[in-house]
Amino acid sequence: MPLDPLAKRLLVMMAAASPSNRSRPTVDERRQALTKLMQFVRADVAAASWIDGVLPGPAGDLPYRLYTPADDASETLPGFVFFHGGGMVAGSIDTHDRIAATLAQSTGCRLVSIDYRLAPEHKFPAAIEDAIAATRWVSEQAASLGIDATRLVVGGDSAGATLAAVVCQESMRNAGPAIAAQCLICPVLDFEDTSPSREAFAENHLLDRVTLEADLADYLHGDADLADPRISPLRAIRFAGLPAAIIHTAEFDPMRDEGNAYAGKLVAAGVQVEHFCHDGMIHNFHAIGAILPQGRLVLHQIGEQVRRTLGN
Repeated sequence: MPLDPLAKRLLVMMAAASPSNRSRPTVDERRQALTKLMQFVRADVAAASWIDGVLPGPAGDLPYRLYTPADDASETLPGFVFFHGGGMVAGSIDTHDRIAATLAQSTGCRLVSIDYRLAPEHKFPAAIEDAIAATRWVSEQAASLGIDATRLVVGGDSAGATLAAVVCQESMRNAGPAIAAQCLICPVLDFEDTSPSREAFAENHLLDRVTLEADLADYLHGDADLADPRISPLRAIRFAGLPAAIIHTAEFDPMRDEGNAYAGKLVAAGVQVEHFCHDGMIHNFHAIGAILPQGRLVLHQIGEQVRRTLGN
């Protein structure tokens, strides 16, 4: 299908505002750009209530925000550990506040949004270590958080989906914590190879090659192995036994092919998968609901999928 007309208009406006000889953006520029983009989140659901806290991370306390669906007085609910996107260098629980609140409400889960360490201040594998530690802590403290540890979802968007996929793979290798499902939204899953979609949409499709290269350079050490499954989860050897997966990709997203390939590998390994590649959509479309109606709808769709997967 062609690029969605509203998405096309947005991309044209963004291209007009960018210099023709665009150089590598600084970390501050990338953080500011994501903050501006996330102002276009729109959610047509009642607001979930939330409280802030800290949990013990491998290098100190990690902030988190715990969301509870509105008007739900249940003592125990399914849990959802959420990791925000931002290329491992940008984003926070605040930039993704409305996404997290909407997912909590639509899924019927108590959702714990994690503020993991960012690069370049904290390079790989800091974010991975934080994500693993946070998931284990939520599982261990589930009762005090009002979460049913047997119905725990781990998910995220973009680079946050990278973390979610790695957490699930590490959990399988280490026999815990138990994860019932993974939810990957526009996931970034492979830096070892350049897919056709990365080539086709390398320019003027929201997330461009220059930004991706800058993120990767700031996140990784110079001698990093791009085939390491902690960097490129698609390059893992074993997929059988991973949690049920809900995967959403976008037709005009540079990361489309790797997300689609991951869904295919899971299916081939016998994992339960619900995968949708959204026609005409671009990377991060779910966070631009004020411009793209499909961005609003997908968050409701994910809610229905999570409830169905968990048997709610």
